[in-house]
Amino acid sequence: MSHNGHWITGLVRDVPDFPEPGVTFRDITPLLGDAEGFSKSITELVHRFADVPVDRVLGMEARGFIVAAPVAYRMGAGFIPVRKAGKLPWAVVREEYQLEYGNDKLEVHRDAIHPGERILVIDDVLATGGTAEATVRLVEALGGKVVGLGFLIELEGLGGRERLRGHLVESLARY
Repeated sequence: MSHNGHWITGLVRDVPDFPEPGVTFRDITPLLGDAEGFSKSITELVHRFADVPVDRVLGMEARGFIVAAPVAYRMGAGFIPVRKAGKLPWAVVREEYQLEYGNDKLEVHRDAIHPGERILVIDDVLATGGTAEATVRLVEALGGKVVGLGFLIELEGLGGRERLRGHLVESLARY
């Protein structure tokens, strides 16, 4: 599959036929293991949203945590983990959504977002946009405002960006 020539694509491993035949999984673990590449990717995501006021950065389980936490730190913002159902120990808000291969549920603590807070959503990959769209609904259910969504890579042919229409969406590399 072609890509936009961004430097990050050289640090993403293509795994054919995973998680099922005919699907190519974009594995970011080589990027995470490369100190310079990982640092550069965090710096570039922070730069893409430098002019956007952000109160908290939200990351989705599990790879989104790895990227969102250092972005939050670099932006001087709080970090919010969004987890799969049943993983958070306190009162939650839940959102069901469709994946490429079935359904799932996301949860966030009820007190993680306060009305009017500006939330930046960060994840590793934008594919169909189902997880990101469900996350936007969680933020809005708690009165927060999604000020942007950032991704390391975007799989353009799967329509994720269209599902997020009306929001600022940035991705470092596109396949």
